[in-house]
Amino acid sequence: MKPKTGTYVVDTRTGRVGVVMGHEGPYVQLRPFGGGREWDCEPGAVRPATMAERLSAATAYANARSRGEVP
Repeated sequence: MKPKTGTYVVDTRTGRVGVVMGHEGPYVQLRPFGGGREWDCEPGAVRPATMAERLSAATAYANARSRGEVP
């Protein structure tokens, strides 16, 4: 799978939701919901995120932000 930049996907190796930032060589570059350090993932290990997964990631980010854990 070669997802479009800006789409939300799940890294099936870790279960993390990420935003596709681009493609570098054979990898898909992902960034966590709300920002943070990017990571590389093999295209075969990503799938589109469901609405429930996107909402869960957004809620986790909002909760961390309210606790002062992220800027």
